[in-house]
Amino acid sequence: MTAQTETAGSVTAVYKVTGMSCGHCEGSVSAEISGLPGVGSVTAVAASGEVTVVSAAPLDDEAVRAAVDEAGFELVGRV
Repeated sequence: MTAQTETAGSVTAVYKVTGMSCGHCEGSVSAEISGLPGVGSVTAVAASGEVTVVSAAPLDDEAVRAAVDEAGFELVGRV
């Protein structure tokens, strides 16, 4: 897992998640990741399987994996 962008007090990371197929899936993944400390925004796109997370500091990959697992999907890694 490598891709991460830091800009003016925020970090943007894009993750690949498998199993999302609809808006409900996007909402489930977004809600779980949004609950992590420091997360400012989450955008999940089922069509591409990409989840973009903007946070105050770099997130722990295992915490993101646990949140995605809780939503019922699988975190493949960072894009």
